[in-house]
Amino acid sequence: MTRKAIGPVTGKVFEKMASRVFDTSAGVFEGCRFVQCNFAQAVFSELVFRECAFEQCDLSMVKLGGTSLQEVRFSGCKLLGVQFSECRKLLLDMSFERCMMKLSLFSGLDLKNTRFSNCDLQEADFSAANLSGALFDDCDLRQALFFHTNLEKADFRTAFNFSIPPESNRLRKAKFSLDGLRGLLDAYGIEIE
Repeated sequence: MTRKAIGPVTGKVFEKMASRVFDTSAGVFEGCRFVQCNFAQAVFSELVFRECAFEQCDLSMVKLGGTSLQEVRFSGCKLLGVQFSECRKLLLDMSFERCMMKLSLFSGLDLKNTRFSNCDLQEADFSAANLSGALFDDCDLRQALFFHTNLEKADFRTAFNFSIPPESNRLRKAKFSLDGLRGLLDAYGIEIE
């Protein structure tokens, strides 16, 4: 895909836009807001989003091959099946609030200090990711996969439905509530009352 040599799109607000009419030819979006846009199954490959906010957007199954997400905030978005692991790793920085993120893929990413707040992360894959210092505030992690994941200093105190095997993840100084201990012991078949 060849892009025109035009400057980046800066500070623009895109409202209720569909992917079929969204012009990606600039390639770089800085300080933009995307509000109630339908970008389901859109191809955002090789685009750069810097200091952008996606609010109440549908980004389910969006293609992110080589996409750069730098200081990008997702709020109230639908992100079903998004393969974030295909994003460009350099300067990757995202946060998520009130997002539906079932079946999303984060494997192998450096997500140190990433904030997930009130998100549905059922069946998300965090294998081999660095989530040290991450916050999972009031997040549903039913059947989310944690395998060879760095969870040091991560905060799971208000997260629920997680199952994290301690022997195959790094958990030093991770924070859990007493109720959350069940999620660390599931694999052992121990009954906690």
